[in-house]
Amino acid sequence: MTPADCPRCTAFDGHHRIASGTPEKVALAVHAHLAGHRRSTPLVLDDATGEALEFDLRGSADEVRARLRSAPTEAPPAPRGPGRPKLGVVPKEITLLPRHWEWLARQPGGASVTLRRLVEEARRAGSAKDQARQAGEALDRAMRTLAGDLPGYEDASRAFWRGEQAAFERLTKAWPADVRSYVRRLAKPAWSVPAHDD
Repeated sequence: MTPADCPRCTAFDGHHRIASGTPEKVALAVHAHLAGHRRSTPLVLDDATGEALEFDLRGSADEVRARLRSAPTEAPPAPRGPGRPKLGVVPKEITLLPRHWEWLARQPGGASVTLRRLVEEARRAGSAKDQARQAGEALDRAMRTLAGDLPGYEDASRAFWRGEQAAFERLTKAWPADVRSYVRRLAKPAWSVPAHDD
């Protein structure tokens, strides 16, 4: 993942938080931090995924800022083929059993309309659970990176996946303040969904 794809990230130097915010804000804070802590090896995490990000911090703050602002934010568009490109409809291949095709053929509007409707309904129904799962995966990555060597890490991870918020908070209480507040913030979206398993 590139910094340009990330809406919000957080930088740490060991267990100390340097900055949180947009990639530009965090990169500039890390750049300034390195000026006074040359032996430091900061780590920047994407808050949405828990994955590590790499910034090109060479040169002046203005050069760092310019590189971030000129970084591509999207992949180039794929070549267009048949479909309804003005509406964003593009063909892809799917494989179904004959009975599925027969059922789809009997639906009003045909197979494409029915499949789009079913996908949208499934997206709406699973949205909260999907967000909780993604938050859990981000927390898991970030916690392994930042707190894997801290006491109670494995128990805290198990408590999170069991949905035991009180135990999770108790087990992370003795952790360094910046790490503790970060992992609790990442865990927060998952607590609104009753269960973490399928």
